[in-house]
Amino acid sequence: MQRLVLFDLDNTLIDRNGAIQDWAAQFAARYSLAHHASTQLVESVQERAFPATFETIRAQYRLRPSVDSLWRQYCSDIAAAVRCPERVLAGIDALRATGWRVGIATNGATDIQNAKLQATGLIGRVDGVCVSESVGARKPATAVFEAAAVACGSRLSQGGWMVGDNPETDIDGGRRAALRTIWIRNGSPWPVRLAAPDHCVPDAEAAIALLLADDCSRSVTT
Repeated sequence: MQRLVLFDLDNTLIDRNGAIQDWAAQFAARYSLAHHASTQLVESVQERAFPATFETIRAQYRLRPSVDSLWRQYCSDIAAAVRCPERVLAGIDALRATGWRVGIATNGATDIQNAKLQATGLIGRVDGVCVSESVGARKPATAVFEAAAVACGSRLSQGGWMVGDNPETDIDGGRRAALRTIWIRNGSPWPVRLAAPDHCVPDAEAAIALLLADDCSRSVTT
């Protein structure tokens, strides 16, 4: 099996949930919205955030700025709020230094995902990236994993690993793409209806440690 690992981005390498909550509070304050608007805003962008999302937000709160302006501000605010822990960045460097090809396979709009990758310094530390919008498909579609592998100069047919927090899109999708899997549990239980991942860990740093230990292919811990 080749030394290829694909990482999810949101809530795997970066804390998207925390960034969204911060953004919602700032947005509500900026436009003098009611206190409960923060919760509604989080719900609006939690699952997916695209320009069309802000058409609804603009109409709901009768905002004057254009949809394009609101979307560009959202991208800027979220990019400013997200961080990738230094130990994770160092771990990615260590993986590549020991011969791993490291990629990111993420769902989302290309402009905001690229903004996060630039702001966190991840874009210069990985071999390749696939943002779902760029291939017209979303994880768990195998096309996203394949495009990420190709961006790293690899092929899914040669095997590898997928690391992510979402049981369906990242782990089940990765398994269907013939990748071994490491689940970032983020305090959540594993859904019993799905086949178990190869490994369960608390965070990306622990996932990187497993890969660097070079014994992942010989042991299974869940």
